[in-house]
Amino acid sequence: MIPGGSSDSPRAHQQHDELWQTLAKAAHIVLSPEQLASLHRYLDLLLEANVSMNLTRIVDRSAAEVQHIGDALTLLPFLPAGQIKIADVGSGGGVPGIPLAIARSDATVCLIESTQKKARFLQHAAGELKLSNVEVLSERAEAVARSDRRETFNVVTARAVAVMDQLAQWCLPLVRPGGKLLAMKGQRFQEELPQARKTIVSFGGGKVTIHDVQLPGVDYHVIVEIAKARSADQRNRN
Repeated sequence: MIPGGSSDSPRAHQQHDELWQTLAKAAHIVLSPEQLASLHRYLDLLLEANVSMNLTRIVDRSAAEVQHIGDALTLLPFLPAGQIKIADVGSGGGVPGIPLAIARSDATVCLIESTQKKARFLQHAAGELKLSNVEVLSERAEAVARSDRRETFNVVTARAVAVMDQLAQWCLPLVRPGGKLLAMKGQRFQEELPQARKTIVSFGGGKVTIHDVQLPGVDYHVIVEIAKARSADQRNRN
């Protein structure tokens, strides 16, 4: 049993595997036994590290299997097929970035986390899980957006990072035209989105689509998908 967590019964373990497979199949993905084992091992690492640092408020193992792994896998249907580049902004303990890297081994996932101790955990977890498709940047998203990584990612994800207006400023400059931002939000998105409309357009955002997320025992939340319609730099040339 992991300190601060709770061990699963074999039946609960199987139920969570079935949930993960169901979520993956929505994206026409079948998780291999090795991938399922890696998802479980990732939670081991997360909950073990959480004893000495604040990575997650969810310390119950069964809840984490739904609210961390399950939640991350809800993004799978909205990821383009093929070899894509994903940036996970404010990655924290690695959700959704690490589960996505496990489920989509054909994707390159960049975990952006400015807090040094959290970035060190992400490096450790990626190494332990042998995730060769994961890179960790211990920088602020704004700094990454001023580097040669600007507008190089097909998808940028963010979960529990900031209000929509700030997310648009931090994330959209990282998204290449034709790509998308996937923001995982709670009910407050209804208040935040109207206030962010001007910023979204200013940084090259286009169509906004709301996807409802349904997970057992989880409060209502959504994925806010924002298409990158044009380069964020066009505003400076017009």
